[in-house]
Amino acid sequence: MVTLDDAAGIAGIYEPIVRSTPISFEIEPPGEREIRSRIERTLTAYPWLVCEYSDRLAGYAYASRHAERVAYQWSVDTSIYVHSDFRRRRVGQALYTSLFRILAAQGYYNAYAGITLPNPGSVGLHESVGFRPIGVYREVGYKMGAWHDVGYWELALQPKPAVPRSLLSLADIRRDPSWHEMLISGLSLLRSFR
Repeated sequence: MVTLDDAAGIAGIYEPIVRSTPISFEIEPPGEREIRSRIERTLTAYPWLVCEYSDRLAGYAYASRHAERVAYQWSVDTSIYVHSDFRRRRVGQALYTSLFRILAAQGYYNAYAGITLPNPGSVGLHESVGFRPIGVYREVGYKMGAWHDVGYWELALQPKPAVPRSLLSLADIRRDPSWHEMLISGLSLLRSFR
């Protein structure tokens, strides 16, 4: 699980993506203080995971509310970023594997991801863990002197019952005897960092 001490490393991964690419639609990179605030707001309800190697942050993934209306409550949006030094080592797959286990245990059924196009690396990662494309918002965002499309992908986290159960808080899940197993479930996917 992320801690507030991870904010600087997260800002370091995210900064070049915001500053130099249209992948994120933010214009100004958020600093460490803003990332800390985002972590605090997210962790009240949703997991935020990090992958560390030798005191370096290799990547992070988190979930957030999909939409405001009550009937959407069993769905989440996901975000994931991997440091450029650690790409193609299955860090993203490992983070998502653990994130999805935790989300399913909380009672979520659907995960969604938006990807600025073209982005074959992100599309490949999302499809490798089971996301399916569902549509494209054409020229929905303007950044770096151009209009950009955003594709959307969906993933079923678990089979849907006729009536969904109440969601469990992240605090409840962290007290579950299988919490540690959920948290490390993606570790076996990691390729050697050496």
